[in-house]
Amino acid sequence: MENNNKISKTLNPVLLNVEQVSHKFDYELFDNINLQLKQQESIAIIGISGTGKSTLLNIFCSLLNPNSGKVFFENKDIYSLDDEELTKLRRYDFGIIFQAHYLFRGFNAKQNLEISKLLSNNEIDMDLLKLLKIDHVLNQGVGELSGGQQQRLSIARILSKKPKIIFADEPTGNLDKDTAFDVIDALFDYTFKNNAGMILVTHERELAFRCDNVYELKNKKLEKLK
Repeated sequence: MENNNKISKTLNPVLLNVEQVSHKFDYELFDNINLQLKQQESIAIIGISGTGKSTLLNIFCSLLNPNSGKVFFENKDIYSLDDEELTKLRRYDFGIIFQAHYLFRGFNAKQNLEISKLLSNNEIDMDLLKLLKIDHVLNQGVGELSGGQQQRLSIARILSKKPKIIFADEPTGNLDKDTAFDVIDALFDYTFKNNAGMILVTHERELAFRCDNVYELKNKKLEKLK
């Protein structure tokens, strides 16, 4: 069954196509990066600190224009879009998960989710909240939640808008191992059920190798490990 799933995913449509992306600040971070993400596919990027993993993810998800190269989402170069088109892309199609949760602290958990509902016109998914084990905290204020609950609430808020691609930068960095696996399971479940894709940046190799494909950013290149 696993081999059949892998074969079917190779035939899925391409969501994101990265071509010859390079970037530098005071020194060159990476050069000539090429990558494809397909529907229902998960990709993990690992590497030591300072190699540029988060910078690369920011380029993939439209937050940082590369020095050279192109990033295509559904055959459209995202860095050729005007401001209105780019805003729509981030609002409806891209779900960006940071290690910091960026919740509204004056609201309770349910109100934070309802913001996503208003922006995307999607209903709150109670099955998702149960999978993330936060369905019982909806009436609690953000300040009353543990750090792990806040992070899972932030992830639920992002998934509630039904993005086509999840970009996750160390989404489990503040979580214990068991909770981290719950979160990863929820992300895999989402990508499969919604024909979405996911690119995950993580230091956790065990989590990374649960993805369909694993790359290491090393010596300015992406080296495929799986």
